Amino acid sequence: MRRPGGWWRLKSTPEKVETYTRWSFHFFAVIEVFALGVTAYGRTGAGLATVLCLLVAAHAAVCMLVASRALDWTRGRRPQPVRLMWVLGAVSAVVSVVAVAIAERGPAGEVETAAGSVYGGVLCFGAGVITLGVSGRRRMIAVVGAFAVGAGLLTFPLEMPVLASVVLAGLVFVTGGFLAVTSLFSLWLLNAVYALDDAKETRSRLAVAEERLRFGRDLHDVMGRNLAVIALKSELAVQLSRRGRPEAVEQMIEVQRIAQESQREVRDVVRGYREAALEVELAGARGVLSAAGIVAKVTGEASGLPAEVQSALGWVVREATTNVLRHGDAKKVAVTVRTSKGRVVLTVENDGAAETGADGPSAGSGSPAGAVGGAGGAGSGGGSGLAGLRERLSAVDGTLRAGPVGKGVFRLTAEVPLPAPAAGAALEVAS
Repeated sequence: MRRPGGWWRLKSTPEKVETYTRWSFHFFAVIEVFALGVTAYGRTGAGLATVLCLLVAAHAAVCMLVASRALDWTRGRRPQPVRLMWVLGAVSAVVSVVAVAIAERGPAGEVETAAGSVYGGVLCFGAGVITLGVSGRRRMIAVVGAFAVGAGLLTFPLEMPVLASVVLAGLVFVTGGFLAVTSLFSLWLLNAVYALDDAKETRSRLAVAEERLRFGRDLHDVMGRNLAVIALKSELAVQLSRRGRPEAVEQMIEVQRIAQESQREVRDVVRGYREAALEVELAGARGVLSAAGIVAKVTGEASGLPAEVQSALGWVVREATTNVLRHGDAKKVAVTVRTSKGRVVLTVENDGAAETGADGPSAGSGSPAGAVGGAGGAGSGGGSGLAGLRERLSAVDGTLRAGPVGKGVFRLTAEVPLPAPAAGAALEVAS
């Protein structure tokens, strides 16, 4: 059963901003109804107030529809809502004309209420919303200017002074322009958030590509020299064989040995069991995270540790770095290595961890609770994820803890005991 508010937590940051922007436009329509329609009940009779309120409500509903379709158009999901914008312009004109008629033929004392509030307010909101569906500064100014000119022309039946008509047109132009600029700024901010999210995804893909290139370089370093030696020795064996020399057999035996050694080294590289210093993995993690735009802080000393301990902890660093890139929304990652009481403690902590369900990250199911904790797919013994890391650490009697430690903060802690001689050496290095 989905918890209350789960639909919001499942949204990405750009989707949350889009939802906020969309409902902000809808809230403009609600403001229009209360500011123009509901307040009419305190200024005039119930009959005329009801008519004005219904007119404003109909206009606000069309504004909400146009704003929603215009927002979809700016995101490339729908065609430009040209017809709906013309409909909104026509509805704005009809409501304004009706307001003018009520002001002209209605009871005395209600002219300011009908013409000043509903008439001018409807034109301002209409101009601000229609500009959402146009592109270009000139077109936006043309839309607002057309509404302002129309506001001035519709005052002639009321026999208002020319100066008052000009002032009313100016107020419509300024207010409608303010609403238009506010709406366009909201759209610009939304598009900027989506662009930043796309850029972050691109950086993550580039970081993963860089990691793949690093793996390719490692594979080339392992196989390049051996293949060259195999080729030379094979050619030498062919020449010796053609001459009937017995040394050809020795050369082929050497080729066989190098080929078997190459197979073992390739398996070590592919499976991640290649003996590599923990410092190398820490430096690689710092470079990959920095390339993805994530602030990485690495502290601690990794030299002097046994090879099997470095291999196990190096895999933890590599797996955690991969999952920071693939999951969550981390901005900062802190990696700490310390030796205490004959144990090496590796801590990887990141912000921007995703919300979890009841099972949490400690379930080891392979689904990412935080950026550090999970992995893309739970595998078997040699797979990725918390279960795979625990199996790797268990080979050196190590333990793994993972889980949220605060709001949006996820921490992974790996502890590995040191043999007695190695523990003394590590403590000397640390001191």
